Amino acid sequence: MLLSEITHPNQLHGLSIRQLQEIAKQIRDKHLQTVAASGGHLGPGLGVVELTLGLYQTLDLDRDKVIWDVGHQAYPHKLITGRYHDFHTLRQKDGVAGYLKRCESQFDHFGAGHASTSISAALGMALARDMKGEKFKVAAVIGDGALTGGMALEAINHAGHLPKTNLLVVLNDNEMSISPNVGAIPRYLNKMRLSPPVQFIADNIEEQLKNIPFVGDELERVTEGMKRLAMSKVGAVFEELGFTYMGPVDGHNLEELITTFQQAHQIPGPVLVHVATVKGKGYEVAEKDQVGYHAQNPFNLATGKAIPSNKPKPPAYSKVFSHTLVKLAEQNPKIVGITAAMATGTGLDKLQAKLPHQYIDVGIAEQHAVTLAAGLACEGMRPVAAIYSTFLQRAYDQIIHDVCIQNLPVFFCLDRAGIVGADGPTHQGMYDIAYLRCIPNMVLMAPKDEAELQRMVVTGVEYTSGPIAMRFPRGNGYGVPLMEEGWEPLEIGKGEILRQGDDLLIVGYGTMVNSGMQVAQILREHGIEASVINARFVKPLDIDLIVPLAGKIGRVVTLEEGCLMGGFGSAVAEALLDANVVVPVKRIGIPDELVDHATPEESKVTLGLTSQQIADDILQAFFKKQLVPV
Repeated sequence: MLLSEITHPNQLHGLSIRQLQEIAKQIRDKHLQTVAASGGHLGPGLGVVELTLGLYQTLDLDRDKVIWDVGHQAYPHKLITGRYHDFHTLRQKDGVAGYLKRCESQFDHFGAGHASTSISAALGMALARDMKGEKFKVAAVIGDGALTGGMALEAINHAGHLPKTNLLVVLNDNEMSISPNVGAIPRYLNKMRLSPPVQFIADNIEEQLKNIPFVGDELERVTEGMKRLAMSKVGAVFEELGFTYMGPVDGHNLEELITTFQQAHQIPGPVLVHVATVKGKGYEVAEKDQVGYHAQNPFNLATGKAIPSNKPKPPAYSKVFSHTLVKLAEQNPKIVGITAAMATGTGLDKLQAKLPHQYIDVGIAEQHAVTLAAGLACEGMRPVAAIYSTFLQRAYDQIIHDVCIQNLPVFFCLDRAGIVGADGPTHQGMYDIAYLRCIPNMVLMAPKDEAELQRMVVTGVEYTSGPIAMRFPRGNGYGVPLMEEGWEPLEIGKGEILRQGDDLLIVGYGTMVNSGMQVAQILREHGIEASVINARFVKPLDIDLIVPLAGKIGRVVTLEEGCLMGGFGSAVAEALLDANVVVPVKRIGIPDELVDHATPEESKVTLGLTSQQIADDILQAFFKKQLVPV
C-alpha cells in the first residue's frame, strides 16, 4: 500500500510489519520534502513515525480517540488521516495547519499549540465517555519535556486517583522538548537511562558472554534487555501514582510497539506506556542537531543547510534583545535571565553561553518561571523573564498575584508579540496589551524599532519601582543603526512626536509606528498633513502629549498590532474621554477574531493592516475620500 492511498487510519489494520515499515519510510520522505520546501517542525514528527503507526493499528479510529500534546509531533498523524494530498500546503494560508485543529479533521480530537494539555483533555473525554455509558478508547501522547509542565502532573495525579477510568498515556521519551529538557523528572529518566549501574551491568554481561559459543548473535539483545530491566525502575514512580506502567519500549520497533499497545488496551484503569524514541529519526542531520532541527525554515534536503536569502537582512529583534541583555548582565551580576524551555527562541542561549550563572531554564513551566522571578526580585536580583507573548498567558494568575500585587520589579520581555505567521491562532501574540494593562502597578512599553528596543532593555533592567513589560515582534528589525554601549533609559510614560501636521493625529504603538509614518506620507500625497506620535508606553500613557494634540487637531487614529478590545486604542480613547476631549477616534488593530496561519504579510492584508489599506480606511472615515493612485 502507498501512503498516498491512505485516507483513513483504519486502513493500517491488517498490514504486515514490512508494509508498515514501507509506510514509515514514505511518511519520513514526505515529511522531509515538505518541511525542506516550506519550513515547519522537523525533528518531533520524524521521531514518532513508528509510534503513530503502531498505536493506530491497534485502535478503531472511527470510535477511539488519540490526543496529541502540542502538535509538533503530529505531522505523521496528519499524513495518515486524509491530508496527504494537501500536505504541501502545510502552514500556508488556507492550507494544512501546523498544529491540531478540531475544525480541520474529525481525527483532530483536541486542538493543541501549547504543551502539557493532552492528559487533562484525554481524561476529560474518558470521564465523559463513562458518564454517558459509551465504549471507546482514549489515548494521550505526551513528550517527556511536557511532563515538566505542572498541568501534566496535575492530570496524572487526578487520573491515578481513578482506578476504574480506562486511559492510555503514551510517554514519548526523546530526552528533548525544543531544547534539552530540564527538571527533576527528565533528569530521573536520564539517570535511569544512563546510570553507571545500568551501564556496568550491561558491560559486564557483555564481557562474560561474548566468548561463549552460540551466544554472540544474542549478545546485543541480552544486554539491551538488562538495560531495559534497570530502566523499568522509572515505572515505580508512575505505579505509585496509580498507573500501570509498561516499558520502556523501542519507539522504532513496530512489532514491539504493536504488541505492547495491544496488551495495554486490555489492562483496566490508567496505563502509561513508556516509549523511547530519537528526535529527528531517519534524517542524520536532524538526529545530530536536535535543537537546531526542531523546526526549520526552508532548507537544502541534501545538505541540511538553510537556503540563503537573496539579500542580507537586519538583525532579528530577539538577537538585538539578547545581545543587549548580555552586555548589561556583564556589568550587573544581579541580572538573571529566565526562560521556560525556549532558550534559543528568546535568544537567552547567548546569555547561557556567556554567563551561565546568570541564566535559568525552568522547563515548560511558565507559571513557575513567573513566581520564581518574583522570588528573585524579593532578594534584590533583577530577573528578566523572557517568555513569548502567547506563552505568558499561561501564567496570568502569577503575574497578578505574585508579581503585581506585591509590586515586585520583574522585567517581562514578551517576544513574538503581534502577528507571528505560520503557527496560527495558538501562537499569535495578540492579547498581551489588553491582559497586562488592566493590572495595577504594571508598566507596559513597546519599541518602534530595534534601536529603541536597546534603550527599553536598559529601561526595564534599571526600573526598580515595580513590574515592567516590553513587547516586541517576531522577525527582523528595520536596519536602523545600533549602539554597542552607552544606551540611555527612557523616561517612564513619555512618548515622542515624529511628525507634525494639523489635519490628523496618528498615535502608534510598537511595530505600527513605522506603519504610521508610511500612512502619513501616503496621506500627504492626498493633501492631508498628519502628526505622528510614537507612544512608547501604553501604561502609563503620555496624556500630557496626546490629549492636547488630540483636542487641537480634532481627529485621532490609533495603530496597534494587538487586539482592539481592551488594547492600546482603547487606552487612548479612555484617556480622551476622561479628559473630556470629545473628538472622533478611529482604532486600527486586530479585530475580535482569531488570526489563522499565513505569512505575516498575508495576515496584514486580510486584516486591513497594510499602510495602503490603513490610509484608505482613514480617508473614507474622516475625509470621505477613496484612495486612488497618485
